[in-house]
Amino acid sequence: MLLEVKGVKKTFNKGEIVALNNVSLSLIKGNIVAIVGESGSGKTTLIRLITGLEVIDAGTILLKNKVVSSNSIFIEPQFRNVGMVFQDYALFPHFTIFDNIAYGISKLSNKKERVKEVLDLVGLSDKEKNYPHELSGGQQQRVALARALAPKPELLILDEPFSNLDVILRNQLRKDVQRILKETNTTAIFVTHDIKDAIEISDEILVLQNGNVLQQGITKEVYENPEDSYVKLLFENI
Repeated sequence: MLLEVKGVKKTFNKGEIVALNNVSLSLIKGNIVAIVGESGSGKTTLIRLITGLEVIDAGTILLKNKVVSSNSIFIEPQFRNVGMVFQDYALFPHFTIFDNIAYGISKLSNKKERVKEVLDLVGLSDKEKNYPHELSGGQQQRVALARALAPKPELLILDEPFSNLDVILRNQLRKDVQRILKETNTTAIFVTHDIKDAIEISDEILVLQNGNVLQQGITKEVYENPEDSYVKLLFENI
């Protein structure tokens, strides 16, 4: 198992706000899990705990069978080998596309070759000398994906990656991202409030509401057999 989240709890404001309540999740190598839920459901808190940007109150998180978070162990984010793709791309505006991607792999001896490799993968091999403002939103999101893939992370987290894109571009990029993740055998967590994105991209799905897991399992099975009225409503609104 590449990722295991076991009985994780997280509260804020001295315990008054329960962000996550006994949440568990497991993910095998090469699979994509979608974490779905409305604002305030706990999606962001969960990925911040997995990346190490927050400290858990209870439970355990393991990456490749190694404990990275528990009541007694905390591995810093930079040592977890978890990549992130943000909804706002988070590209350096004064860097070329090449330099944006190379930034996180500056110590690699084959840096140039690796940048070209991931640019080819996302279909932007001719854009390495451009700057972010010279690219479309979809192209910028591909650059963000290439940059996240460049260090070959054990786990890649995509946080609402399509929220700033129009419908046509969103549909195309959705297909491209899934293809790229599968071609590279990348294990990924896809965070979204859009159930259509989740269905199209993921192998598995986890539905959160108010910090609680309502249902989780293989995407097709959850879609065909919702166990909760809220989950049923999500799929009805596609």
